[in-house]
Amino acid sequence: MNYVPRLREKYSQEIIAALMEQFGYKTVMQVPKLQKIVLNQGLGDAIADKKLIDAGIDEMTQISGQKAVATKSKKDISNFKLRKQMPIGVRVTLRGDKMYEFLDRLISVALPRVRDFRGINDKGFDGRGNYSFGITEQIIFPEINIDKISKIQGMDITFVTSAPTDAEAFALLKNFGLPFKNQK
Repeated sequence: MNYVPRLREKYSQEIIAALMEQFGYKTVMQVPKLQKIVLNQGLGDAIADKKLIDAGIDEMTQISGQKAVATKSKKDISNFKLRKQMPIGVRVTLRGDKMYEFLDRLISVALPRVRDFRGINDKGFDGRGNYSFGITEQIIFPEINIDKISKIQGMDITFVTSAPTDAEAFALLKNFGLPFKNQK
């Protein structure tokens, strides 16, 4: 028997039925689904210290369970001493089982470790069913050893869904268990 992530199973058994009832979909294919999760970390200080990119790639790889890649600048900006094609950040895109595994760890382990946590803001929707929010420090993830990090960095997490509206995406993410602050 193959392993199926807990949230993928929950989606197919509970969330689809709940969303079909809530929004009146006629077929299962109309129900929105989570397509990918993108983790992005901007490392502007990497212009001066090249080791920050390597450390960022290692940390992001540990957090996501998938190899992270460096993002490069698109143009020269003299005020920031930035040249075209210089590495200035780290990103990773998760799909499939790794996406559901990361989402499970984020909801059940990482977010409860945030200091003074009262839920994530529900204002991060873009109007097309995608949701983004930021984390101020990467040490909330249990994969990161606090003694080995050189600098505390934040990151952006984006959930890309197939939902056509923000209300449908909100209902989908709420059913997955994301702890939103204000309830719509």
